[in-house]
Amino acid sequence: MEGENKRRGEETAESDAHFKVSSDVKGIRFGGQLVVKSFTVRRAVPVELLCLLSLPLSSPLPFPSATAYLPTSFTILARRAWQTLTLGMDDSKPKALLFVFESEDMKAAADRVWPPVIPLGEVDGKLLRGLVGCEMARFKLRKGCLTFYVYAVRRAGAAGFRRASDLRALLESVAAAKDFTDFAAMLSPLQRQRSITFSSPSAMAH
Repeated sequence: MEGENKRRGEETAESDAHFKVSSDVKGIRFGGQLVVKSFTVRRAVPVELLCLLSLPLSSPLPFPSATAYLPTSFTILARRAWQTLTLGMDDSKPKALLFVFESEDMKAAADRVWPPVIPLGEVDGKLLRGLVGCEMARFKLRKGCLTFYVYAVRRAGAAGFRRASDLRALLESVAAAKDFTDFAAMLSPLQRQRSITFSSPSAMAH
């Protein structure tokens, strides 16, 4: 028992070291490509995240306290046009935002006030800095042409992270995913997944 408590204490201390108040956490980086700030992301339905990461569908769905923002159709088309204008010299990458909240209630509260579609240039101000009274831990993973920004969100002053197992599983799933070589090619199947209605585990299998 003592050894288990010690291990949990060490995990809590390690987790706490990653968290910063929302006003101090690092946001999205654009490099020198300011035009990318106008590219938009949309709130995805849960099944789209599973489809993106090639995870099996199950009931209930995993990551119940997670909210994902994925590139919109406009972003995909605009990025292609921008690459044409820059003769392929543009090295900017589409961005996906994943938020894992410490509870489903906190996720629901954020979803109520966050816009369904938002330009990347407004994410820092309206999403990250808008979470007053919260602390966040930021993780950045590049997977080919797509960059993932993963944020764990908890109440300010909380010890540890109640959804640590979900956060760990999500980060491992992103890390294990194959590099994306052409995100535009994935746009159509992702859009089709938005219309899926779940009725039973057998109906989810594909």
